[in-house]
Amino acid sequence: MTPTGQTLAATSLLRFATAGSVDDGKSTLVGRLLHDSKSVLTDQLEAVEAASLRRGQQTPDLALLTDGLRAEREQGITIDVAYRYFATPARRFILADTPGHVQYTRNMVTGASTAQLAVVLVDARNGVVEQTRRHAAVAALLRVPHVVLAVNKMDLVDYAEPAFAAIAEEFTAYAASLGVPDITAIPISALAGDNVVTPSAHMDWYGGPTVLEHLETVPVGEDPSAQPARFPVQYVIRPQTSDHPDYRGYAGRIAAGVLRVGDEVTVLPSGGRSVITGIDALGEPVKAAWAPQSVTVLLADDLDISRGDLIAPAAEPPSTTQDVEGTVCHLHERPLKVGDRVLLKHATRTVKAIVKALPYRIDLTAGLAHVADPGQLDVNDIGGITVRTAEPLPLDAYQDSRLTGSFLLIDPADGSTLTAGMAGEAFAGPAAAAGADQEGWDF
Repeated sequence: MTPTGQTLAATSLLRFATAGSVDDGKSTLVGRLLHDSKSVLTDQLEAVEAASLRRGQQTPDLALLTDGLRAEREQGITIDVAYRYFATPARRFILADTPGHVQYTRNMVTGASTAQLAVVLVDARNGVVEQTRRHAAVAALLRVPHVVLAVNKMDLVDYAEPAFAAIAEEFTAYAASLGVPDITAIPISALAGDNVVTPSAHMDWYGGPTVLEHLETVPVGEDPSAQPARFPVQYVIRPQTSDHPDYRGYAGRIAAGVLRVGDEVTVLPSGGRSVITGIDALGEPVKAAWAPQSVTVLLADDLDISRGDLIAPAAEPPSTTQDVEGTVCHLHERPLKVGDRVLLKHATRTVKAIVKALPYRIDLTAGLAHVADPGQLDVNDIGGITVRTAEPLPLDAYQDSRLTGSFLLIDPADGSTLTAGMAGEAFAGPAAAAGADQEGWDF
């Protein structure tokens, strides 16, 4: 059954990512999920069937539904993050199928950065391996609230319950030690379709949900009022027309919380204060708006506000600092070193900055051990950082707000993204050491 437009408008949206080691069957699981939920168009399925026959396969290789790059199809692996959109009568989904190779850890960071749930696959024959721990750590680092352990290829271990139970126990203990709040283990065979969309006839010992049932019912969304309001200004609107000669509005997308007419707010980093006198949404005035709505805010006072400023409740502002301490995943082939001059992008604000310290690198293969003073972070490395910015930044801890607690480091020479960062430390580590100053970048 295909949901109607009216049905879709009433259903919630779940963003989730899949991850796992090489050949654990991620793409096959995604393909099976799309196929069995009737989310594949006829011409897409025909193309997959034809490609499978050319490769000598008698049945459709459902992994080809997501392995879109030519190199992926030729090698039988996932390289890029493949996004797919589908829906059931119960919920809409945005799925990110991320690579399993160690060298593509940065791609998983990209795919899971906005995910509300992560599906981590494990081969039932191999159990929890190094890359499984890496993916669990990345999910914990990115504060993904729900993790599903999909123990795949159960058909190759004769659907044995002890094999599943041992893997589930080991993974659950490890993920819980990282602070993952919700972990669900499901035994599946993506190739055969067991427990993906329909319950398996081979595992009567399992009484839990299928993968799709869990995706459709896992709670998503938070009470907007549970967090203090955060409103990064994207654009200042001043039409200066005869109808609106004195109109001054501040447009943007609410990152967290609720804004209400009459709220006393502060504008950061300047610290100016005012009161919200109006909120426009879709061209109409409203009394209140909440994340993630895009609105225009009007204030009682003519303050000096521009793109990059942050409007927040006067009683609950974020801390403002020039010394940003956090945890980062390095994304670029060029190493990140102490003393590097970078641009730091936070919400809608971009400022000059310098890397003052790299106090540790996290060794995901050794129980999250900290390697002190690594000297540099190479591509896919995760570690601690201290960055000094040229201007104060209003910054939340990432654990409190994924949007206003995250930042990017950008190469000022060519604009390439170097590093993705999260304010605060996701895992306990040594205190940051002071870094050396460099002329012209000593803030």
